[in-house]
Amino acid sequence: MRKKIVAIIQVRMGSSRLPRKALLPLLGEEPVLACVVNRTQRAATLDEVVIATTIEERDEPIVNLCKIREWTYFRGSEEDVLDRYLQAALVSRADVVVRITSDCPLIDPEIIDSHVHRMLSGWHRIDFVTNMMPQTFPLGLAVEVMPMDVLVRMHRLSTTAELREHVTTLAYEKPQWFLVDHVLNDVDLSALRWTVDFPEDLLFVQRVFAHFGSDQFTWREALHAVQQHPEWSEINRQVGRRGPGMP
Repeated sequence: MRKKIVAIIQVRMGSSRLPRKALLPLLGEEPVLACVVNRTQRAATLDEVVIATTIEERDEPIVNLCKIREWTYFRGSEEDVLDRYLQAALVSRADVVVRITSDCPLIDPEIIDSHVHRMLSGWHRIDFVTNMMPQTFPLGLAVEVMPMDVLVRMHRLSTTAELREHVTTLAYEKPQWFLVDHVLNDVDLSALRWTVDFPEDLLFVQRVFAHFGSDQFTWREALHAVQQHPEWSEINRQVGRRGPGMP
């Protein structure tokens, strides 16, 4: 029986480092979230993409954008992001859940597909596929894939607020509890910062998108452009020391 594969993109307006970042302009007037959704939707393995936002009033603009763009969305807890993910997955009747965060506008469909293929080819032998354990891709290309029953297990076993805030923290704190398949790049590019967490990060990704003039480029093409323009990486090189925020 064919499995339904659903990507869930978590997003909220109240991010701690760069408020409203999901709707800030990235490519002309096109907001960050639209670029994340567009690039995620190009993954050939996905059956559906769901925006998982919160029930808070300040997230109404995200819901309005979803309605305008006809994106599927779900609203749940702001702080208990793990429960928000689980409920969104249940509503969408997902068999396989792909976790994407809204602060990753350079997310790449090729990387998403490679994770999904690894999960499907290792069905019954793999609980969790990730390129973040360890991270060898640029920060901002994170993908996590798990069967629905593993998400349910994480939900049951994550008993503290800290574990539930970032969805899959349990797998990183207790990797011995899961059968993890690691997706590694041939070259360690973890020093590259491609996420959007601070104003300088937004300036960096705006520079990359402006170079191509669209969101239809691969992460490898972006890497080549960044390597050709090392001054771009200087824009946000220092901000990573301040620590991550929460999408």
